[in-house]
Amino acid sequence: MSSTQEQQDRRPDTRERLVRSTQELLWERGYVGTSPKAILERAEVGQGSMYHHFAGKSDLALAAIRRTAEGMRETAEQCLSGPGTAYDRVAAYLQRERRVLRGCPIGRMTQDRDVVKDPELRRPVDEMFRWLQSRITEVLAEGQRRGELAAGLDPAATAAAVAAVVQGGYVLARAADDTAPFDAAVQGLLTLLAAQATPGTTTANDR
Repeated sequence: MSSTQEQQDRRPDTRERLVRSTQELLWERGYVGTSPKAILERAEVGQGSMYHHFAGKSDLALAAIRRTAEGMRETAEQCLSGPGTAYDRVAAYLQRERRVLRGCPIGRMTQDRDVVKDPELRRPVDEMFRWLQSRITEVLAEGQRRGELAAGLDPAATAAAVAAVVQGGYVLARAADDTAPFDAAVQGLLTLLAAQATPGTTTANDR
C-alpha cells in the first residue's frame, strides 16, 4: 500500500464514509447481500480501509446497525415527545415521512438469518423495538392519566399493535409496490385509537 493510500485509510472521515455506506447497503440489500467489496466501492475508499477501522464486515455492520437504530430512535422521540395529546403524538409518529417502499431499515434486519442468529448484530435491533414499544406505552399511559384516553385501553398492547402495523404496513406496501397498503393500515389504526379518546378530547381525525 502506498503511503498516500495509507494516510487516506486513516482519515477520520473514512470511517464515517464506511459506516454510512454500510447503512445504505444494508437497507438496500440486507446483510448477506452486502459484500466488503460493495462497501468499499460505495464509500470510495481503499481496500485496507475497512480493516484499519474495523475487525471485518460483521464489526462494520454492527456499527452501521447501531447508527441506524439511533437515528430511528431520535426521529421517533421527536414525534412522541412533541406537542398535543397522546393521540396526536402517536399519530405524528405513524404519519411521519417515510420511504415506505424501501421498507424499514431496522425491520429489514429481522429478515436476515445471519443477523438474527448473531447475538451482537441482533442486539441493537431488539433494543430499538423494545424501546419503541416502551416509549409508546408511556405516551398512551400518560394520555390515560390526563383523561385523554379511555381507562379500558391497554397501553402496552396498543403500543405493540402500533409497532406491528408499521412493520406489517412496510411489508404489504413493498409486496404491492404501492404505498397505499401502508397508508390504509395506519389510517385504520388511527381510527381505532381515536375511538378510545374520551368525550371532549379533540383528535386529528376530528379536525
